[in-house]
Amino acid sequence: MGFWKNLFTGSEPTSHPQNPDYEGYTTIGEENASSQAVRSPNRGNGRIFFTTDRDIDIYELEELCNAVGWSRRPLRKVKKAIQHSFLVVSMWQMRGSQRRLIGFARATSDHAFNATLWDVVVHPDVQGKGLGKALMKYIIKKLRSEDISNITLFADPHVVDFYQNLGFIPDPEGIKGMFWYPD
Repeated sequence: MGFWKNLFTGSEPTSHPQNPDYEGYTTIGEENASSQAVRSPNRGNGRIFFTTDRDIDIYELEELCNAVGWSRRPLRKVKKAIQHSFLVVSMWQMRGSQRRLIGFARATSDHAFNATLWDVVVHPDVQGKGLGKALMKYIIKKLRSEDISNITLFADPHVVDFYQNLGFIPDPEGIKGMFWYPD
């Protein structure tokens, strides 16, 4: 519950070195549309930062999705989905002058109460190091800063535990999601 409590408290410190949920990230430029969180070099990871800049190389995003085994989607539709999302967050690894996309998530929203997270992905090379948790905390913090209070997502069975460990609960009020797919 500490994860969610931190997100709903009014004052947010800019540095969380003692908080293991935040993995030592420091947030800078929060008021900026392309705000970032930076991590000092640690265990050879280089510098890790987040951005809300939507100018993402679609081919690099496709490579990231391929790395986790997702099926290919039409690039024009991926680009359109990014353009029409309420929030887009990408996570980058900097080593020297080399920059590599290692994580991505986006949210759609009604701009008032609700948001749904989509396409949460972290490169297999950096999974298990707390970066997925940091990505989720970052996107939720950004949504909460927009006064979004109901955050939902759809999860494949093999990642349900990951989201539950972050405080997400399946089917909280017995409401069953329904889907319509074309024939």
